[in-house]
Amino acid sequence: MNRAVRRATITVADAATEGLDMVTVVIGGAIGAWAGYTYSPDTWSGDWRLAFAGGVAVVAAVAVNSLAELFLTPLRRLLTKARSTAQPTTTRRHTAPAAPATLPEGLAQVAAATENDAASRAASDAWQLDQGDGFLRTEDRWRGYEDATASFFLAPGVWLHYRTKKNEYGRDAARFTLLTGDGDQPVPITHVEQIRHRLAARAAGLPATPAADAAEDQGDVLDDDLTGLHATA
Repeated sequence: MNRAVRRATITVADAATEGLDMVTVVIGGAIGAWAGYTYSPDTWSGDWRLAFAGGVAVVAAVAVNSLAELFLTPLRRLLTKARSTAQPTTTRRHTAPAAPATLPEGLAQVAAATENDAASRAASDAWQLDQGDGFLRTEDRWRGYEDATASFFLAPGVWLHYRTKKNEYGRDAARFTLLTGDGDQPVPITHVEQIRHRLAARAAGLPATPAADAAEDQGDVLDDDLTGLHATA
């Protein structure tokens, strides 16, 4: 969906939700006032009947509004989440270059387009790791390459690498691995917390798990080591 249309839809839905909240108060108050005045004893004076109707109207308005909140509150949560995810990510905008005059010039343009495409796809697919929509999904931080892979500089000597690979259904699936300049084996990454975990271990001078198969076996030990470091800090 176009971002402008999505933002407009969210704005309208937000206004409708607030309006519905007010409508429930008015309806509840009107029903309470009518019921309070209609069913109050006829022996009461007009002032007493009006006062009683006013009290019933307030109680009814609160009761109806409270019932409406049972479905308005989840709706507000959905709107809040939609509003946060509707914030545009940082993207690079390019205009098409002039038509090439030679084959090498055309090849250079296609190579540059391939690199930009890889960076854009990496930032888009990074939602699988980081659904916060503010770190790994920043396209300008990704560097694309001619082989359709991309890398994200995390810290000196540490990169997040992106590539695609055919899955069991024959479709391209994103694959993220953590690379270091120390000759360690690439570590598959499926969540941004894994990156934090390994950077924390690296900062603490603890050995990183060399293989993905051993990650789960050594994860508890590494967590204990890091916990001990935090406790003594």
